Amino acid sequence: MLPLVVKNLLIINTLFFLATIALSRIGIDLNRYLALFYPASKQFGVWQLVTYMFMHGGFMHIFFNMFALWMFGNVLENVWGPKRFLNFYLISGIGAALTQILVAYIRLQMHHISLSPDEMNIVYNEGYNVLLSGQNYSSPSMGFYNIIMNVPTIGASGAIFGILLAFGMMFPNSLIYVYFAIPIKAKYFVMIYGAIELFSGISNSSGDNVAHFAHLGGMVFGYLVILYWKKRGTFR
Repeated sequence: MLPLVVKNLLIINTLFFLATIALSRIGIDLNRYLALFYPASKQFGVWQLVTYMFMHGGFMHIFFNMFALWMFGNVLENVWGPKRFLNFYLISGIGAALTQILVAYIRLQMHHISLSPDEMNIVYNEGYNVLLSGQNYSSPSMGFYNIIMNVPTIGASGAIFGILLAFGMMFPNSLIYVYFAIPIKAKYFVMIYGAIELFSGISNSSGDNVAHFAHLGGMVFGYLVILYWKKRGTFR
């Protein structure tokens, strides 16, 4: 009913969520260490490519991610087995993180940020704490640079989108009930959801605090894994 990896992922994500809340009450910001920051940020650590998947920003954030993990991951792990499912989950999640970093780099290049060494040093050393206080720099260039550097990415959504894609490819004609009422075949659900994320990512000029391209990255890397398995004749 609840396979090994899915069960443990549900437990680990819940424990990380509760730990984040508990530690914040004694002044320890777990996101500073485990959320995903841009590599040029003072807060960045390579382990964040994995740990960010276990961090969530609120109850609804973790609830919907874990609900999707249970709903789709449960089926996939029972078909693939725990080792293959875990590998797929982690590759999709890490791929989403790399995509998010690449998109941040492209955004920096497109905006042609021109900061003096002193300004860059200020953002590097103080920017994260400035954002924690609910503020940002009055200089548009410094403010934009600070957002790219010091607004972290959190959540299992990238890995979940990889799982969603895999489910749609393995069970394309299975019905998914949107809002528990509207039936739609899995293959169409995946295509529509992917198109929405692409449109949202491209048109998101003001920022809605959602890493749309990370979601797409999870789907792309998941698709590449499946193509590799198909080439080896091991995809079921």
